[in-house]
Amino acid sequence: MEINSYQINRDNEAAFEQLFKKHFRGMHSYAFTLVKDDMAAEEIVQNIFYKLWEKEEQIEIRESVSGYLYRSVYNDCLNYLKHLKVRDAYQSYAMEQDRSVNNTSSRLELGELEKHLEKALNELPEKCRTIFQMSRFEELRYQEIADRLGLPVKTIENQMGKALRLLRIKLADFLPTSILLILLTC
Repeated sequence: MEINSYQINRDNEAAFEQLFKKHFRGMHSYAFTLVKDDMAAEEIVQNIFYKLWEKEEQIEIRESVSGYLYRSVYNDCLNYLKHLKVRDAYQSYAMEQDRSVNNTSSRLELGELEKHLEKALNELPEKCRTIFQMSRFEELRYQEIADRLGLPVKTIENQMGKALRLLRIKLADFLPTSILLILLTC
């Protein structure tokens, strides 16, 4: 029996629990086939159910609930893999930079860049700067940042967008375009 979207609400915990029990294993298996990481797959599926629970009045399911859930798994897995790709590209770049920093001019350029980055970060509004640092330096997901700061995820997304726009503008003259895109996109 398919659970209709109107049954997914905070007033009907039993229906939500039934939905969770019915779909969790299958969604987890599907996520695992995409991301090849058991813990990440579990976290992705749990986050989908969390979003469904928290934003039930904002989510409109026009098809079957299971179709919506599996499409959500697919999309969240793609986002996770994209994040890994960006992180890996940055780590490769950072390792390459560590190798090339041995000469004096590279050290001076890196020091200059660090000064400009620190200045640019300090010029960001406080909330914007905090959210950016939690995302990029502590590698926290938007949901984790939202939970820690007690803010909606949408606020985190908006503040990150604002931070990235401002940093792109302020650092455009100091980084090659390709490196700037790797460091500031996601």
